[in-house]
Amino acid sequence: MNRILIANRGEIAVRIVRACHDSGRVAIAAYADADADAEFVRLADEAWALEGSTPAETYLDVAKLIGIARRAGADAVHPGYGFLAENADFARAVLAAGLVWIGPPPEVIDLLGDKVAARRLAQRVGAPLVPGTPGPIGGADEAVAFAAEHGLPIAIKAAHGGGGRGLRVVWRAEDVAEQYDAAVREATQAFGRGECFVERYLDRPRHVEVQILADSHGTVVPVGTRDCSLQRRNQKLVEEAPAPFLTAAQHALITGAARDICAAAGYIGAGTVEFLLAADGTVSFLEVNTRLQVEHPVTEETSRVDLVLEQFRLAEGGRLDPTPPPVHGHAIEFRINAEDPSRGFLPVAGTVTGFRPPSGPGVRLDSGVRRGSVVPGTFDSLLAKLVVWGPTRDAALARARRALDEFEVDGLPTVLPFDRDVAADPAFTGEPFGAHTRWIETDYVTRTEPEPLPEPPTGADVVRTWVELDGRRVRLGIPATILAAGSLAAPALPGGGSAVAAAPALPEGAVVSPITGSLVRWLASDGAVVAEGEAVAVLEAMKMETSVLAPRAGTLAVSAAEGDAVEAGGVLGIVE
Repeated sequence: MNRILIANRGEIAVRIVRACHDSGRVAIAAYADADADAEFVRLADEAWALEGSTPAETYLDVAKLIGIARRAGADAVHPGYGFLAENADFARAVLAAGLVWIGPPPEVIDLLGDKVAARRLAQRVGAPLVPGTPGPIGGADEAVAFAAEHGLPIAIKAAHGGGGRGLRVVWRAEDVAEQYDAAVREATQAFGRGECFVERYLDRPRHVEVQILADSHGTVVPVGTRDCSLQRRNQKLVEEAPAPFLTAAQHALITGAARDICAAAGYIGAGTVEFLLAADGTVSFLEVNTRLQVEHPVTEETSRVDLVLEQFRLAEGGRLDPTPPPVHGHAIEFRINAEDPSRGFLPVAGTVTGFRPPSGPGVRLDSGVRRGSVVPGTFDSLLAKLVVWGPTRDAALARARRALDEFEVDGLPTVLPFDRDVAADPAFTGEPFGAHTRWIETDYVTRTEPEPLPEPPTGADVVRTWVELDGRRVRLGIPATILAAGSLAAPALPGGGSAVAAAPALPEGAVVSPITGSLVRWLASDGAVVAEGEAVAVLEAMKMETSVLAPRAGTLAVSAAEGDAVEAGGVLGIVE
């Protein structure tokens, strides 16, 4: 394995590029138009254009990625996390092309990616489980029946995929059918399959997980535990290692179950087994993520194991020491997302006009951006990860407060104000541990005023032309940011027109998109009578859904169709 294609973007692509360079390997990037000038593209040894702007046209296009791997002479593929990282068909395509897949075997991805099958496997090895349906259900009526039998709350969960997509927690009987439909819709969009199952939901649980490594010789090693309880919309924001305040029995239960599940599955590589821990001590298996986790750095800092280099080594057939590594100190990771906490963590696209990260002892930054980076609305909102280490949890928290105070990002809202609040909140810092998976929704009150929203990125991200190099015709892509800066002459617009037009005034009663993304669903039909403040549409951007509210009471006239790409400030319809 000498030439590795990185089938991903952003900070995880940067992380893998650095691991390639640390081990003397060639890092090959593949990039969407919006990422032509991204940090991972700059750092890679080679970069190949995917020639598209949406996830489906780029990082989810198996044929394009395999084609680039062949043309670039890659001998291995690292999928990162998200996109195709847990897609068994992609793994099979990589192997069929004669390349090394840096991840578990496709049949293991299939087994553990099917949450129903994973539940059965966990049950077989004796892992702790809450009641759930034996398989995917056939409709909302079955979810209603399960809730009537086992009580509320219930969790409706996509049978395929992960990362919090296709998950709905339901607290009221009258919401079950609607939330089932929402889970199916989101699962279909995210994973191409909408099957969902139901299980009893543990109220106010902690989210704890076990990092494992497994070799091709049958050895599975729990590398450490993490707590990832601070989440919004089922997406993690703050993670730490080791998981604090676990009893010895709880630690033994989850690490043993994680090892046994992965051993029974024939796992190879790095993976994570997730559990829920209720306030009464009940532990329940949640799922297995068959990839590298976003939060892997906290385990690296406390285990002194480079997990990406271990992925490389295990993909080449290396062996593991069966003894789990000792824990060294405590580490906390803060995801720095382009979201506005004062607006319900609304994802925001725009340009990073200033980026001044902290440094000093015990501070690590895994970043996919720098000053001048454009954050597109078509991909995840994660900009960077701030990881702090200390000899104790209290020392790590003190260092976190210092580092967060130093961190400055200009140009668009981020979650930094939330992070600063959390690092000083007794619910997170004290004992007993008061944070849980719904703490943000139920307990946290934002202490910051809304920031001005930036103008969304505009225009084409890449201008393409052809050049001749040594007698060969080569396609050349020029980032639009370079053209705008005047480094090169921009192509003339047809007809001599201007590239910039004045924004039209919004009509009275306009239903306006608050984000750049896609219109997932109209909640009110064309011609429906709606009330002021009623949710009339659902948008999706950066892996999260956002509701659009009617600006006034009246009759809705729809002008945008489900599936349309929409810009922030764009008109979706009119309430007449």
